[in-house]
Amino acid sequence: MESTTVLSEHYQLIERAIQYIEANVNRQPELEEIASAIGLSEFHFQRLFTRWAGISPKRFMQFLTKEHAKELLTQSENLLDTTHQVGLSSLGRLHDLFINTEAVTPGEYKSRGAGLSIHYGLHLTPFGKCLIATTERGICHLSFVQTSEGKAIDNLVADWKQAKMIEDYKSTAPLAARIFSNRETGSGFDTSRENRAGLLNHPLKLHLRGTNFQIKVWEALLNIPAGNVTTYEHIAAQIGNPNALRAVGTAVGHNPIAFLIPCHRVIRKAGEFGNYRYGSARKKAILAAEFASHYKEIA
Repeated sequence: MESTTVLSEHYQLIERAIQYIEANVNRQPELEEIASAIGLSEFHFQRLFTRWAGISPKRFMQFLTKEHAKELLTQSENLLDTTHQVGLSSLGRLHDLFINTEAVTPGEYKSRGAGLSIHYGLHLTPFGKCLIATTERGICHLSFVQTSEGKAIDNLVADWKQAKMIEDYKSTAPLAARIFSNRETGSGFDTSRENRAGLLNHPLKLHLRGTNFQIKVWEALLNIPAGNVTTYEHIAAQIGNPNALRAVGTAVGHNPIAFLIPCHRVIRKAGEFGNYRYGSARKKAILAAEFASHYKEIA
């Protein structure tokens, strides 16, 4: 195990490297240049940076470039000017950067939902009131109301700024019924074999937007069966990034379609429930209902 002194020295090197990259990102400096600036060989620098940051220097520079480009596009810069301002040599490289990191084109990011119609509705569920929103491609949003209905709607609008918002309780009510399957008593929800078979025969479509990394994490969450839990470590290993625990946690926390993408099934390695975007009590209630339904069926 490395001593505290060595770890501190390594951190100082990484801090200098990050500062150098940030100051020169618009020139897109090569790995050799960055390593030389902090007095390391390319090999040693690549290895040290990746171990500390969880991503390579190249990926870190792509992140900074992409974030700068997003800021410029939000400020209504055109695509070609944005390309030049972030130091990329062609519009094609800007396109590839956004596809590889955001899973959308630069034009799609700039439009932020322009041309889309989103139908939304608020519904009572066994776990409190929820907001469901859909596009013609599928469910794009599902959240639980925390403080107020207005705040929940504001959060939806912030994610799809240019889309046309249509309050449409009638079109989202059948989705809420399918997702939560209230029993006749009005409490609890049904994960019986018959109900799951219905969902499998007529699967719900999701309209997801996110980085490639986020989508990998969300796909991994979809593979967690009801009545089971997993850890952030397991998710990180499953997507091939065992050291990216913090990034996995961030992606889980930004899940745009709660419950259907079951981020509530992720707990800490020590067995603690951990945080949940919609409150730890709600997370425990959902897990308890799933466990009860799952083990009742087995019995």
